[in-house]
Amino acid sequence: MIQTDVMVSEVSKVSAADILNARILVVDDKVANVVLLERMLHGAGYASIESTTDPHEVCALHLKNPYSLILLDLQMPGMDGFQVMESLKEIEEEGYLPVLVITAQPQHKLRALQAGAKDCISKPFELAELRARVHNILEVHLLHQETKNYSKVLEETVRELEASREVIRLKTLEERKKSEQELVLAQATQESLLPRFLPQFENFRIHAYNTPTRYVGGDFYDFLQLSSGEWVGVLADVSGKGMSAALLSSMVLGALSMEFRARSQPQDVLNRVNQLLFEKSLPSQFVTVFLFLLNPSGTGQFISAGHNAAYLFRSATGTIETLLSDAFVLGMFDSASYQSRPLHLYRGDVLVVYSDGLTDAQNQQGETFGEDRLLKIIRQKAPSGSHALEQKFLKAIEEFTQGMPQMDDITFVVVEKCQ
Repeated sequence: MIQTDVMVSEVSKVSAADILNARILVVDDKVANVVLLERMLHGAGYASIESTTDPHEVCALHLKNPYSLILLDLQMPGMDGFQVMESLKEIEEEGYLPVLVITAQPQHKLRALQAGAKDCISKPFELAELRARVHNILEVHLLHQETKNYSKVLEETVRELEASREVIRLKTLEERKKSEQELVLAQATQESLLPRFLPQFENFRIHAYNTPTRYVGGDFYDFLQLSSGEWVGVLADVSGKGMSAALLSSMVLGALSMEFRARSQPQDVLNRVNQLLFEKSLPSQFVTVFLFLLNPSGTGQFISAGHNAAYLFRSATGTIETLLSDAFVLGMFDSASYQSRPLHLYRGDVLVVYSDGLTDAQNQQGETFGEDRLLKIIRQKAPSGSHALEQKFLKAIEEFTQGMPQMDDITFVVVEKCQ
């Protein structure tokens, strides 16, 4: 577990108790000097004092019981203090020597400091000076140890953080891969809902377009030929994204197809489909639908269930009629009732049905395509027919978005009465 209580900006201070309990080793070949130093240190309150008169034992003792301070006499037979310090360097990590040199030769002080000693004191020494120098060296050494320990904690924390980051990275990659697989499956499901070929109905030309976003919404369109000679067109926008939206789209499309085989009135079909969705879909899921039924003469009816406005261009007058929704979305209310309204297309008239992904499409400046731009294109190109209008839509969308990723599917259907 990562230690969150470690403060990066502050190392703990050394307490007086830490200093008085620090391990001290006295090294002098003369027993009298050793006894004197021990008494002075005990008198100052130091509790953990050891000593030796044999300089050859210093390294072994220090390895066994690492000392915070070594009081070291320089003038000793067989092995002087300088040789002891050289030996200590070989066993001390980072070459840090917690050594206070005691010497009767003032000229040796500089050499001792250059050899690694942290301080020097001259013989004969005064009690107050000895206490002060011992205290200072111990405080510095303990702070040094505290810093080393703190650094180790930081290093361990960094290692744990890096390990955690790697775990998160691998988990993220796994989740991303799973998400990508789901998106691919959802997109394949959505594409399978769209007609492979647009139908040819008597006296009509039909054009349709759908481009799913990376997030795969639930737009779809379809056309059904009825046994009565009439035909049905539908454009729907399912709430949500991904696989759940694709599955709901599949359910809606299947239900519409099944219901139109059993009955031909749009209001009866949507009443049945609404009840099915209310019972089978999640509470947060719903569908907006624009559904229309036409016969070869152009007479028919439509229902807009919570869908955005559709537009009907009248060739004879050059005007555009707005077909607004007057019904609830599908799947939210079991008591919702749907009634169809009359629809008639004359020769040259063009019906435009679309999802809000078209008008909500954004450019690099964050502006939306909007209904005003859509209506302007319809006025300009609908007189030239449905094909010209479709091509203008596609060009306008491409020029407006300039490759900007979109958050919603862009779908539209264009129907022209040509005879």
